Amino acid sequence: GNWKMHGSLAFNQELLAGLMSAADVATADGAEVAVCVPFPYLGAALQQVAGTAWQVGAQDVSLHEQGAYTGEVSAGMLADIGAKWVIVGHSERRAYHGETDQQVADKAKIALNKGLTPIVCVGETLQEREQGLTDAVVIRQLQPVLAVAAEQLSDIVIAYEPVWAIGTGKTATPDMAQQVHALIRATLARANTNAANTIRILYGGSMKPDN
Repeated sequence: GNWKMHGSLAFNQELLAGLMSAADVATADGAEVAVCVPFPYLGAALQQVAGTAWQVGAQDVSLHEQGAYTGEVSAGMLADIGAKWVIVGHSERRAYHGETDQQVADKAKIALNKGLTPIVCVGETLQEREQGLTDAVVIRQLQPVLAVAAEQLSDIVIAYEPVWAIGTGKTATPDMAQQVHALIRATLARANTNAANTIRILYGGSMKPDN
């Protein structure tokens, strides 16, 4: 779950308590469940999930390990406080902060090197889908990841999040999602067949209880 830039200490505590209560069955069945919260609330979320099967992740990570990069948060810092996951390449980071495919791949590699699981986001815009470019865009976004982390693919999670379905109320149909998931798995198989068979691929985009 991605918190985005929402919440407060009180709001987060209430929401996370509700989520944890509702997902007891899922975690009992061995599912891995995590929330990715804004940097200021990572510590509070980690305290709240302590002793449970729940895990906490960050919404972004710096390209740098340390140095004079005011405002940045490194993978080492995230690992140091107990975070387990980090989202890289979210469409909002790509669109609003100009993150390139190569930067996303480099962030994934940095996260892996510090023991974090990167959730690498890929997906096309509405214009790209209408132009029939979905496959080309997703493959283009994956290629740098394969170049820097082919041997560590099994330690990565891929999230297909069509940009046209984020915050718009539109959602991909199961068939749409499965087609792209199959494309992702086939693309990964060319780099690491074993990892491609086991890697986890998520879907995100205007997900609600009723859909």
